[in-house]
Amino acid sequence: MTDGSVISGPIALSSAWDLPDQLNMAEWVCDRWARLDPAQPAILDASGPDLHKTSFAELRRMADGLAHHLTSLGLKPGDRIGVLRSQHAWTAAAHIAIWKLGAISIPLFTLFGPDALSMRLRDAGARAVVTDAVGAERLASMDLCPTVVPDKLDLDNAPFVPAGTGPNDPAVLIYTSGTTGPPKGALHGHRILCGHLPGVERSHDLMPRPGDRIWTPADWAWIGGLFDVLMPGLYHGLSVIAARLPKFTGAAAADVIARAAVRNVFFPPTALRRLRAEGTRIPDLRSVASGGEPLGTEMLDWGRTAFGLEINEFYGQTECNMTVSSCAALFPARPGFIGRAVPGFDVAVLDPDAAGEGDIAVRRGAASMMLGYWNNPQATTEKFKGDWMLTGDRGVIKDGFIRFVGRSDDVITSSGYRIGPAEVEDCLLTHPAVDSAGVIGKPDPDRTQIVCAFVVLRPGETPTEGLEQELKDHVKTRLAAHEYPREVHFVDDLPLTVTGKIMRKDLRKLALERLP
Repeated sequence: MTDGSVISGPIALSSAWDLPDQLNMAEWVCDRWARLDPAQPAILDASGPDLHKTSFAELRRMADGLAHHLTSLGLKPGDRIGVLRSQHAWTAAAHIAIWKLGAISIPLFTLFGPDALSMRLRDAGARAVVTDAVGAERLASMDLCPTVVPDKLDLDNAPFVPAGTGPNDPAVLIYTSGTTGPPKGALHGHRILCGHLPGVERSHDLMPRPGDRIWTPADWAWIGGLFDVLMPGLYHGLSVIAARLPKFTGAAAADVIARAAVRNVFFPPTALRRLRAEGTRIPDLRSVASGGEPLGTEMLDWGRTAFGLEINEFYGQTECNMTVSSCAALFPARPGFIGRAVPGFDVAVLDPDAAGEGDIAVRRGAASMMLGYWNNPQATTEKFKGDWMLTGDRGVIKDGFIRFVGRSDDVITSSGYRIGPAEVEDCLLTHPAVDSAGVIGKPDPDRTQIVCAFVVLRPGETPTEGLEQELKDHVKTRLAAHEYPREVHFVDDLPLTVTGKIMRKDLRKLALERLP
């Protein structure tokens, strides 16, 4: 640590990422296991009533056949190729095939509308999209680039030797969810998997352990599904469960976990809130990890009851993921803090104020750090301050633990106080009538800003003036008198990104344009 303001992993940065000169993720997540344990299930599809197994040997044959087909279409190293499929063995095979080719895969969410798809494919200059029959039909009317539906092709079964790529050669282009602006493409090299492994292992209490089998309801189109679950699971030779639920419910999640004998789950915060609202309890898991937004003390306490274990929080972003993590197997959780820096990462709070709050940043050189924003050198430059990548978040470091305060543009300044919206949201969630809450700062001529809360009530609860005052008093007495929401608005739902993060920019717009 440096003056108490930097968390450093126990391995020095200079040696933490001692990566080989030649590195292709396809070899690590597929080919080596196809040689070592070819019959081991790589993907177990639990979308239907029966489990469908795809072994590592089968996964390699699928990826090799698709790689040959892509080559026959004239695709070459460096080309950008979209992957528009949900959780399915062909999704994994598509990324692996593209990496074998030395090309760059673009994960695409199947629920994207035409504008979102068009924006990403045009910005990336994509030359093809690997998809299914439904996706091909959707894309046909957009006239963007050719589509490939591999499960309808007679593919060549000959082996395909992966390209001799290095750790810094581009491999995957992941677009941010755009909570604070239009999506930008974060370009990552083949080293991205190496950068995720230490944090995934810690957030799942020292994975892999005998019997581990991992699943997430998060789509594999997102960095959380693709590199927090799918690819690390395959790297460790585990069976990864494919089961993208049409609608997430506690009963549906519990059913998948029971039928597929899942032991390790990454639940995004929105999924955990749904489980809590439905009173779902899931025993017999070995680990539960969560990231994307801080959970808060109330949710962590609930998790101990619902799962019989400690939920391990982790922190990161598309540009540099899995930088901070809790790990109940190594150290006890600290209330209000999201964990310690993962080995190999230097995480700092820059320019801390008198209270120790500053800008959370990660030192250059981390393996999960992007190579840069695609075709946007200015945005790349603005993302860095000297040797540090700015996360855009505010936080505090104490005794090696980091506390997330909020996005830099989300922190509320009211009557001279700085207030993190996540803390107020967490307090509101402790009220029995509240299902979910989003908090913003609303401009005020006297206080600079006031705390403004948008609340979704639980089924059966009725919005009243009395309940509004009760929620204000609840925060005032349980949190702090200066942090209570002076405005409470009841809404049917909160605006969320497709990854489940609250879009506070939309709440601010709602507060300014539609409400008094």
